[in-house]
Amino acid sequence: MTKDPTNIYQLLGMAARARKIATGEDLVVQAVRSGDAHLVILSGDASKNTIKKLTNKCNTYNVEKHVFGSREELGHAIGKEARVVLALTDKGFAKKLSELLNEFNRGWANDENEST
Repeated sequence: MTKDPTNIYQLLGMAARARKIATGEDLVVQAVRSGDAHLVILSGDASKNTIKKLTNKCNTYNVEKHVFGSREELGHAIGKEARVVLALTDKGFAKKLSELLNEFNRGWANDENEST
């Protein structure tokens, strides 16, 4: 298995062009609360407060959450400025991205962080 995130960024770009992504903390929290969010992606350089807030929301509303990439990489993938948090509002995109993110993160659980 290769640790190449290209497929993840390409799928994020396709979801953005299909208008199936909510970006920004407020819109993502709103999507999670309303049940529209199926997957939340936080950048690795998000603030502790943002990580805590969105982790709590995702746990409360049973929405899958991943930490991936940097704010610049996430923004570039969706054709916008730097973005700290994204929510996928389409089940199909969310399922495929979840599979790709789990595959990408496989093996990291035994390294520095205990969760995938």
